[in-house]
Amino acid sequence: MSDQQPATDNILELTDLSKRFGGLLAVDSVGLNIKRGEVFALIGPNGAGKTTLFNCVTGLYQPTSGKVMFDGKDITGSKPHQVARLGIARTFQNIRLFDYMSALDNVRVGHHVRMKAKMWDSLFKLPRERKEEAVITEKSMDLLRFVGIARQANKYARNLPYGQQRRLEIARALATQPKLLLLDEPAAGFTPQEKVELMQLVKKILARGITVFLIEHDMKVVMGISERIVVLDHGEKIAEGPPDEVRKDRRVIEAYLGKSA
Repeated sequence: MSDQQPATDNILELTDLSKRFGGLLAVDSVGLNIKRGEVFALIGPNGAGKTTLFNCVTGLYQPTSGKVMFDGKDITGSKPHQVARLGIARTFQNIRLFDYMSALDNVRVGHHVRMKAKMWDSLFKLPRERKEEAVITEKSMDLLRFVGIARQANKYARNLPYGQQRRLEIARALATQPKLLLLDEPAAGFTPQEKVELMQLVKKILARGITVFLIEHDMKVVMGISERIVVLDHGEKIAEGPPDEVRKDRRVIEAYLGKSA
């Protein structure tokens, strides 16, 4: 990776991004810029197109039109593994862990996107592969400590409490060494205390130099950690700005927050 300063302060830039499924326009010409080192939130009612936008950024969907620029590179239409190697990681609204693998092994899987050992190193357990696997194991334990579930390292993912599964998914995403982390409703199903702990974890992730882009319905979480917010309604961007401005926007109140917000 080059030591030169990045050409732009924006780590992610979406220009006129659209995604159509047959007659349904799920994302409608959305543009946004996310600055390096910020927490940026995407909110809106159910069906607004938020996860579809995430899927276009991370390569699960091919945009119908528009452009995705990441770290100064055009990644529009790139495959998920290519996006991950470039430095974008994500979690999912519905947790996607390897149920019958240990918490430690789930995180180890995330590291493999950065492995340098070749296929034959792995097949024949050559010294290079064994050394790299040992390093990956230690790094994976460090990440389990970082998210607060190191004691669960040897438990099957499926046997962890829901909140710890969420933390494990974040640890696995961090194992890919991302520059940008996308969190899709990370506070869903959390208790009030778990939400406080999540906000603390996001701040710790930010302190590691990782930019955070999240979808979240809990407005206390959004307002508590986000520096800027974009609001979608029926696939269209209807507002953007700091939390205090967005919560007062008439269109946002009518479309999503409700009259009492």
